[in-house]
Amino acid sequence: MLTRRAFLRTTVPASAALATFRPDGLARLAEAAGAADGRRPEEVARDEDFWREVQQAFTLDRTIINLNNGGVCPSPRIVHEAYKRYLDISNQAPVYHMWQILEPNIETVRRRLAAHFGCDPEELAITRNTSEALQICQLGLDLEPGDEVLTTNQDYGRMLDTWEQRVRRDGIKLTKISFPVPPASLADLASRFERAITPRTKVIHFCHITNLTGQIFPVRDICRLARARGIRTIVDGAHAFAHFPFTVRDLECDYYGTSLHKWLLAPVGTGFLYVRRELIKGLWPLTPANERLADNIRKFEEIGTHPAAGHNAIAEALTFHETIGIERKAARLRYLKDRWATRLKALPNVRIHTSLDPAQSCGLGNFTIEGLDVARIVAHAWDRHRIIVTPIKHAEYEGIRVTPNVYTTLAEIDYFADVMEEVAKKGLPT
Repeated sequence: MLTRRAFLRTTVPASAALATFRPDGLARLAEAAGAADGRRPEEVARDEDFWREVQQAFTLDRTIINLNNGGVCPSPRIVHEAYKRYLDISNQAPVYHMWQILEPNIETVRRRLAAHFGCDPEELAITRNTSEALQICQLGLDLEPGDEVLTTNQDYGRMLDTWEQRVRRDGIKLTKISFPVPPASLADLASRFERAITPRTKVIHFCHITNLTGQIFPVRDICRLARARGIRTIVDGAHAFAHFPFTVRDLECDYYGTSLHKWLLAPVGTGFLYVRRELIKGLWPLTPANERLADNIRKFEEIGTHPAAGHNAIAEALTFHETIGIERKAARLRYLKDRWATRLKALPNVRIHTSLDPAQSCGLGNFTIEGLDVARIVAHAWDRHRIIVTPIKHAEYEGIRVTPNVYTTLAEIDYFADVMEEVAKKGLPT
């Protein structure tokens, strides 16, 4: 077993610690990315020299192993520095510097995000997170008593709570379908939705990739069967954008919301909402906007006074993301997930709740050790080893969610697997 002392020696050499604070981090990464051109993403995923340049672009606390990047991620140094710089500029005279100089540049950010998502900039609103983006859709759609919304019982809790409020307030019907972890196939997931549709179904709301187990859904198949029946589709992309490659053309959904402080590594409190152009006018904003904005995507950004620093620093996050390359990034994240999951899967009392099929998962995974309480395992990982993972307690299963990111080292992944393997074989210490 790799001891904690040995782990710390391997993961934070003095030269790496110094390089982390070098001002030429992005240039070094760009040079490494250029040298990787022409190589398969799966090959680059295993090139530790390449990922060392990525790791050194962050300012991190390497005395802990952060394997909970599903909620919010640290930003690279260039993103965080841009964020602080914009705050400093704003503070000189916010009424001028923030509103007149920085705020108009949101249009550049909108254009660049739209290019990555594959939509028209006039279909993309910049929000503060996925919840805000999705609640605009959930609360902004006109639904009548008895109208049905179809979702799953593994969708994000806040989004389910939002629909439950509409059940209480407006008398709509909410139907939650169940599915095994992992499911038999992508086709099985799509068929579960198709079988659950009724003549009263008006909306299908589901995750692009679930936050619980990292299950990727067959979005286009579900959206196509919905559109053929005149049903609107809302897709929760909180964990999808900048995690693995796709564009809106691959989805064919009506509405899409995501957070950018997860896999894009943008500042905390950033996200976007996509609304298909012809549907903008019929969707009410959360904060009432002037009627002249009825068919303008910007009506969803009318939230009152807010800092410009966060959404402007998204531009630097996009630059960092582009430098790595989404195909390389996805391959690396999948490689890290497979490294620990394949090892633990070989143990007789470990169950992996996440499919290792590349079409069904990427960097996020979930597992359980039979006979042991997941909360106690998570507490042991933190108290004894300073490893952060997330306990998941669903009505139908329990597990531990593991979410590394591009800055995660192999030594960290292997140490985590060592600890979990020891727990699986020996149990938890008393």
